[in-house]
Amino acid sequence: MKKINLEEALKLDKLDPLSRFKKYFVHTKNEIYLNGNSLGKLPKKTALAIHETVQNQWGKGLIRSWNKNWLDLSIQLEKKIASLLGTRNYEIKVGDSTSVNLYQIIHALLSSNSVTKNLLTDSLNFPSDIYVLEGLGSHFKIPKPLIVKYSGNISAEINLLKNEIKNNPGIVCLSLVTYKSSWVYPLKELNDFAAKHNSIIVWDLSHAVGVIDIDLIKTNTLLAVGCTYKFLNGGPGSPGFLYIHSSIQSKLNNPIQGWFGHQSPFLFDDSYIPASNVKKFASGTPGILSMVGMETGLDLTLDATIKLIRKKSISQSKFLISLIQREILSYGFSIESPLKSSERGSHITISHPKAWRICKKLQEGSSNFPKIISDFRPEKYIRLGIAPLYTSYEDLWKTTMHIREIAINKSYKTVEKIKQTLT
Repeated sequence: MKKINLEEALKLDKLDPLSRFKKYFVHTKNEIYLNGNSLGKLPKKTALAIHETVQNQWGKGLIRSWNKNWLDLSIQLEKKIASLLGTRNYEIKVGDSTSVNLYQIIHALLSSNSVTKNLLTDSLNFPSDIYVLEGLGSHFKIPKPLIVKYSGNISAEINLLKNEIKNNPGIVCLSLVTYKSSWVYPLKELNDFAAKHNSIIVWDLSHAVGVIDIDLIKTNTLLAVGCTYKFLNGGPGSPGFLYIHSSIQSKLNNPIQGWFGHQSPFLFDDSYIPASNVKKFASGTPGILSMVGMETGLDLTLDATIKLIRKKSISQSKFLISLIQREILSYGFSIESPLKSSERGSHITISHPKAWRICKKLQEGSSNFPKIISDFRPEKYIRLGIAPLYTSYEDLWKTTMHIREIAINKSYKTVEKIKQTLT
């Protein structure tokens, strides 16, 4: 196989139409960050926006800033997320975490008479989603969620999954891009299959939004949740969002009847009358500082356009896979992500028996390479997150060469035997 040199990476960076976006983020000198699939980088304008909100809107405007700046902030953000996901702003609600949003939607489904009360997920789903399903299952005194298990960790066996949905119709929860391998489910195919078999799928878009070109309307998606702190660069713990198609909003009720979900919250009526659309799924007072923090990342994504972001993500993923195949597979590594671009999100997962130690060694840097922040997942996985707005081809080349250096010299042996952490 032909060797890929640094000059080729630099040439690709020079031709990259999204290269200008890197300067809009805060970077640490002598460090490569490949963990944007867990927490995106800080956009420079975010700190300024939060400073303005704290110093002037809160500090000087005080309560007046609710009417002047804050009450319409969620609407503003919902329009932007709706634009990104090919849906309507009155079908998106910003606020709370992904887990809380998922709880609200699943609870609402279980409380309605529109679906069979079976819960189904699979072994590739993010554990937190499974915890939510298990907790709700016990609360409603229904059978434990059925967890479909596959022969491997890379991809779902679609025929097996369909068969389980057919035999156990009800509420299905899946992550569109799986957190371990980055495998992508066939969104429309599964939505249509579920509808034909008296089932409904709630999609977790957390590892997909911001790097996958998603059209919720065209794919017949009815329900979804997602976070904004990964590829959308909203900041640690930035608010998640939920999506409910307008056709089923009237059938679902928010289990948390907070005042912001009231049709007229500032009348302070003693009786709860829910809003008539997705806004009924608002609950308490929104977290303004976090919402302000997430807007800059959203704006950068919309400016770059999701189509160009996805195109670059595919190109960089192919480039990284080629490097891995040529440079490090012979040193005990395996590729754990799909090789087909259409079945892959924007992180590449490799495995090695010493994965955790290798991740720690990458963080130390060396005389030849900068510090590299990757992502460890038990028991043997190294996730390399490609965030097209700021990841360069040079970053990917240097990362692969550093991994190769560590493997050749077995320098991971110097990492102390301390308790494993995820970073």
